[in-house]
Amino acid sequence: METINKKRFGLLGKNISYSFSRGYFTEKFKTGNFEGCSYENFDLPDITTFPNIINDNNEEIKGINVTIPYKELVIQYLDKLSKKAAKIGAVNTIKITKKGKLKGYNTDYYGFKKSLQPLLQPHHKKALILGTGGASKGVAFALGELGIAYTFVSRNLKENTINYSQLNEETFKHYHIIINCTPVGTSPDIDACPAIPYDFFTQQHIAYDLIYNPAETTFLQKAKAKGAQIKNGLRMLELQAEKSWEIWNK
Repeated sequence: METINKKRFGLLGKNISYSFSRGYFTEKFKTGNFEGCSYENFDLPDITTFPNIINDNNEEIKGINVTIPYKELVIQYLDKLSKKAAKIGAVNTIKITKKGKLKGYNTDYYGFKKSLQPLLQPHHKKALILGTGGASKGVAFALGELGIAYTFVSRNLKENTINYSQLNEETFKHYHIIINCTPVGTSPDIDACPAIPYDFFTQQHIAYDLIYNPAETTFLQKAKAKGAQIKNGLRMLELQAEKSWEIWNK
């Protein structure tokens, strides 16, 4: 009787019972007849226990996705980074090599870039990125590749960052892409939304929310009411997941 090699994959994060990735890959393995493959959540309250997962399961684990809040914190535990992940400074995909080494990649930027491109028009030259966490770094890198200038919006002032209180009608005249990279508005807290002046959205604007649950966040609803094009994070997640799969199997 032939032995089927177990190939385990999973998602590293905190409070991730809602995980898109587990459902997506479980369905993929079932419909694609990937025997021996499984996908699970590694839900850790603290990143310091991450090495235990690898040490206890090194032979079987082939790849891991990384989500909030560990996209930057996980880097210290990796042996190597891809060139783009090193430039971005955040990792959402880890490949465990045949020698048991951990290499970090960023497929967030790829998923975001590919999902935004069909919406772009010539006047979409500048973007506001709400939030400065790990996900925002991949988004910023993608915008750079697309030749779109960007400014971060945060409660904490840093370089190339403005405060939420500084956003006004003039800002919206110059920035026609607004991207929510914060978790504000994620289910179950669906009534919440980033504190921005929604009245200044127009038909010239794109409102992009990395959140996919709910499918139409309050952020997107308010922008849509003013005529803006809207996009949630589902397509980005599908694209980055497939890119992860490609990396794990090359």
